Amino acid sequence: MFTQQISPAFYDTDGLGHINNTRVPQWFEAARNDLFKIFTPDLDMKKWQLILARIEVDFVGELFYGSDVEIRTTVSRIGGSSFGVHQEVWQNGSLGAKGEATMVRYDFAAGKTMPLSEEQKAQLQAHMQ
Repeated sequence: MFTQQISPAFYDTDGLGHINNTRVPQWFEAARNDLFKIFTPDLDMKKWQLILARIEVDFVGELFYGSDVEIRTTVSRIGGSSFGVHQEVWQNGSLGAKGEATMVRYDFAAGKTMPLSEEQKAQLQAHMQ
């Protein structure tokens, strides 16, 4: 499991004082950087190998400004050319949101998916939930 601490900024809030629902998917994307490094260790966009095929977010609790959040990221499944990512946002011991993303290894020059290598599968397996 990967974890990342985020200190919500004032601009992350909505008119009700909650963390705005548009921020959580952005936090999830930022917290996937450790997984991205399995495919592109230096994060050089010219060598990028992944596309986001799907994202789903469930808001299950309240998140507020003024207290850090922890993003927990695990791999939920590994396929031939894709893998699932499960993520959660925790604040003060409570789950605020959870989500699933599907990432696909992709050859941008050829315009098609590529199979995950055995090495990539092994690295992903180390982060299975």
